[in-house]
Amino acid sequence: MKTRILGKNGLEVSELGLGCMGLSFGLGPSTEKKEAIKVIQTAYDSGITFFDTAEVYGPFTNEELLGEAVKEFRSKIKIASKFGFKDGNSANPPDSRPESIRKALEGSLKRLKTDYIDLYYQHRVDKNVPIEEVAGTIKDLMKEGKIKHWGLSEAGPQTIRKAHAVQPVTALQSEYSLFYRDPEKEIIPTLGELGIGFVTFSPLGKGFLTGTINENTRFDKNDFRNIVPRLSAENRKKNFVLIDFIKSIGTELNATPAQVAISWLLAQKPWIVPIPGTTKLNRLKENIEATSLKLSPEVLNRINEGLSKINIVGDRYPENLNKMIDKN
Repeated sequence: MKTRILGKNGLEVSELGLGCMGLSFGLGPSTEKKEAIKVIQTAYDSGITFFDTAEVYGPFTNEELLGEAVKEFRSKIKIASKFGFKDGNSANPPDSRPESIRKALEGSLKRLKTDYIDLYYQHRVDKNVPIEEVAGTIKDLMKEGKIKHWGLSEAGPQTIRKAHAVQPVTALQSEYSLFYRDPEKEIIPTLGELGIGFVTFSPLGKGFLTGTINENTRFDKNDFRNIVPRLSAENRKKNFVLIDFIKSIGTELNATPAQVAISWLLAQKPWIVPIPGTTKLNRLKENIEATSLKLSPEVLNRINEGLSKINIVGDRYPENLNKMIDKN
């Protein structure tokens, strides 16, 4: 697999990463440990060297799982994790006080069985702590060698600029896909100007872009997608026009809808790295094969033209979670 560079400080990662969250958090029951480790190790054997986790996934269990799975090849991969919620629990408010960041980092290092984290994100912007203070704390931790690079998640353009001025930001992690294109307005131009990489989560629209979810799909009672407005049964039915369109492109290219979606993202900028998550080996293989699919300028133009005629229905988060997204 080819690699890409995130940021100006040379963080080199596989062009496709693995989002590990769903193996133990957010999608219902956790994947059985042995099977989850197999997914992570198969990803590595297939060329993926970039693995994404966070203390809140579980909480804590996802980092423990990843640490166990990669211990034999830790030095050959890049691990991304996140801090920023009180007591490491996403049900709590954001907390990026310096002492909280240090406590979170020590916990993550222990669970991941490592002396350093390659890319450490602020999971959500804390409106009670100036971003300059957060960046200053990170700067100190980088001097101590515990962090190699840092990033922000779901941060707005001005926040990114303020943080970057104190300690250069390597990457922003936010949602971006054929199903959610808002970052094209301000975020992507800002990142391009500053030389910051873009790690895109939910590149398959929380599974919707695989084409396997329709209005009759029933999610597990503990699956967070039950509260996502654009994935309500009614809105799924309306939004399936997007799937039909992607399928038509895929049929021409002998590719699945998921492969078209990933290939489209990779074609947008050379510093975009999608991190699709999966719990299934066959889906992992399908996603990895998408890196070999190259969309021609003509196909990309047709996709963009088609997208301009499709209106996606429903917000990507319920109102209480939308309030946590930094718009500044």
